[in-house]
Amino acid sequence: MRTTFCLLFLTVVLTILPICQAAPKPAIVPGANLWTLGVEYTNPQKIVVKVPGQRKPQRFWYIILTMTNKSNVDVPFYPRCDLMTDTFKLVQAYRDTRKVVFNKLKKRYKKIYPFLESLEYAGNRILQGEDNTRDMVIIWPDFDLKAKNISLFVAGLSNETVAINHPTKVDENGQPARIFLRKTLQLDYSIAGDKTLRNKSNLAFKKQNWIMR
Repeated sequence: MRTTFCLLFLTVVLTILPICQAAPKPAIVPGANLWTLGVEYTNPQKIVVKVPGQRKPQRFWYIILTMTNKSNVDVPFYPRCDLMTDTFKLVQAYRDTRKVVFNKLKKRYKKIYPFLESLEYAGNRILQGEDNTRDMVIIWPDFDLKAKNISLFVAGLSNETVAINHPTKVDENGQPARIFLRKTLQLDYSIAGDKTLRNKSNLAFKKQNWIMR
């Protein structure tokens, strides 16, 4: 039984190793037409808000990004912000059209970030220069209580992309389907505290990485 398990484990490792090794990475030296925004960020915090239509107050997590366009051109901005747990749950950034959560945060940070923006209404262009630095809050609903670690993925901070072949899907011509990946900021955190006491839990920073996703 033990021998069978070891052989199975080895087979899985040998299968995924080439895929991991072949995964594209962002350029070490960006090309002449590539840009990446300068980014600073707060540690994720939680906020509990009474959302209309919900019986109980809802818990949310958020970070604030400070972005500066240090290139010599105005750049397009089409972000995608996901939260991934180590239990394989994917949570997209919260987009509340009533702006209830954002309004609470804007009031909380009015002295520190007087021009704080919501991801939902951020617009699609970031102008060049320090004078056009922007502060944006990204909000996620609470995630799986069983999770011990999470990763935040913020895409749209760079125009670097790469196309790779899908490992199984094919197009109408029978050729491998193409997947387009964007340079993405990955922030990893561990979760401290008892899962039954989520209101007292905090997130501890582990590492930052730029990946193609």
